[in-house]
Amino acid sequence: MNNLLEVKDLRMYFHTGTKGILNRQKRYTYAVDGVSFNIKKGETLGLVGESGCGKSTVVRAVSRLHTPTSGEVYLDGKNLTTMKSRELLEARRNMQLVFQNPYGFLNPRMTTGDIIAEPMKIYKQRGLLEITENEIIKRVEDLMEMVGLLKYYRNRYPHEFSGGQRQRIGIARALALKPQLILADEPISALDVSIQAQILNLFKDIQKEMGLSYLFIAHDLSVIEYISDRVAVMYLGKIMEISNNDDLYNNPRHPYTQALLSAAPIPDPKVEAQRKRIILTGDVPSPNIQRPGCYFYDRCQHRMDKCKVTQPELKAGKDGNEEHKVACFLCE
Repeated sequence: MNNLLEVKDLRMYFHTGTKGILNRQKRYTYAVDGVSFNIKKGETLGLVGESGCGKSTVVRAVSRLHTPTSGEVYLDGKNLTTMKSRELLEARRNMQLVFQNPYGFLNPRMTTGDIIAEPMKIYKQRGLLEITENEIIKRVEDLMEMVGLLKYYRNRYPHEFSGGQRQRIGIARALALKPQLILADEPISALDVSIQAQILNLFKDIQKEMGLSYLFIAHDLSVIEYISDRVAVMYLGKIMEISNNDDLYNNPRHPYTQALLSAAPIPDPKVEAQRKRIILTGDVPSPNIQRPGCYFYDRCQHRMDKCKVTQPELKAGKDGNEEHKVACFLCE
């Protein structure tokens, strides 16, 4: 399979002020600090990590909601980071977002039909989409049925729907322009557990029907395991480990990944009782400081002297498996 999305050395720094009276040195939050990955056509890459590690910032930088500080983002071979406004608008037709909070991202003054139709109308006005009003109405009704909503609901307003139904509206809106890539930023975390399963299955069904690729963000490891083909583990703005789903969950190599998986509950009392817990000491360091060595050094029980002064590269380990890359000296 060919790569649909390629992200190379992506960095996203936020200016947070200055320090010093005479020197006036600028201060930054290093939200994303050198992230690289790719997503193949028809594939789901799960991005997992603690809150505040930079997952959502990656999505916003990839989609150019934030302009990256440096790095390159290629969508279907085209460099998004160098595009101007109209060219970027045209490219975004192939890349749409599904947001986290279904109670916050829908315009309460618009009907469901207008919300789903809005992307098509915008692209039609800009001369980037040839479609008639009747075709828009038909497309809206088809999308509503695809995501499990009755087409007769298109004249209702968001407040008339439950959280799960609102998220279905958001998914329908994301599909309106027939994109190739969906960036899903924790799309089920605000929903009840029973509804989460329905939305996850909906994502899978739509992917199978439309051949979509997903960048799927979550902090729930079981959700990522269920939905993803490959998984990338982030910590403090960096990817610590990336591998196919089965290999990462059955053979985690980075100490941080091992700690994350040891904390995830297993619905089997016998297995749960025999598992060894890995308790991380200390707090997550500040993202306002760049470090010369491994960012996980302060909390790692296997740390060595060189870990403090040298940053490990994300690369294949001793077994030479190019699909399983780890940023840790223990695996070299």
